[in-house]
Amino acid sequence: INSKDYLIPMVIEEPSVIAAASKAAKIAKVCGGFTAKVVGNTSIGQIQVLDVDINDATNKIFSSQQEIIDLANSKSNTLSKLGKGVKDIQCKEIKTPSSSMLIVELFIDVGDAMGANVTNTMCEAVAPLIEKITNGKTLLRILSNYSTKRMVSVSATFDKDAVGGEKVVNDMISAFEFADNDVYRAVTHNKGVMNGTVSVANATGQDSRAIEAAAHAYASHTGKYRSLTKWEKDDSGNLIGTFEIPLSVGIVGGVTNDHPIAKICTKILNLTNVQELSCVMAATGLAQNFAAMRALVT
Repeated sequence: INSKDYLIPMVIEEPSVIAAASKAAKIAKVCGGFTAKVVGNTSIGQIQVLDVDINDATNKIFSSQQEIIDLANSKSNTLSKLGKGVKDIQCKEIKTPSSSMLIVELFIDVGDAMGANVTNTMCEAVAPLIEKITNGKTLLRILSNYSTKRMVSVSATFDKDAVGGEKVVNDMISAFEFADNDVYRAVTHNKGVMNGTVSVANATGQDSRAIEAAAHAYASHTGKYRSLTKWEKDDSGNLIGTFEIPLSVGIVGGVTNDHPIAKICTKILNLTNVQELSCVMAATGLAQNFAAMRALVT
């Protein structure tokens, strides 16, 4: 992955997943392995504001933006010392059958942490100030697990001969097109993708339910539930796979610091930062998807 060899710990109830991902990694290595990147490391916190004039309240929030940011950042000495914390505030209106509500969103650089606890703490802290500024009532104050400001993408080329020849490559693309255009197939297809990603999450003490929820929401971001991966051929007939999801993970704080096995598994990976973990998890998901589709079509 990104020209670095990894020994990847995986925890899952299906032994075949481990064997399949390993086989896929061996085939991917023929053409240089996996290339992955992360864009952003921002957690999103949401404060729900009721009983306000939306435009007036929005203007007041933006006028007091720095005061809100300073208050939020005062709740984390660690992030402040690292030059991280809340970097921006945005407002949006949600219209419901009963009313309109204002949602104030905090965008927080959480560093190498998953960031759920600090995000919730900051939302709780600024809620009374937002009530005072808007003369409204705040209700929910909580992070969003739909972490679209923490996107990871990965790609790999699989040599056509190592895959099994032109027919197998074409059949795998047909299998992908089935998943991309039929929700009943897509759900099972994406479950297989996440077999790889979540097994690494389990090993390293991540919030696997949050990861799954975000991934499947992203599978629907076009308005239709589709394949999380994409498969096509290059000019030489080799198979190219890509995979992109929002991924909220951490290597400091929470279970990662406390659970002895999670600590060992994280150490095995020899990570330098949280973005590297995201790349490993995405690459394992793509490897698993390749292996599952190849097994099905052959």
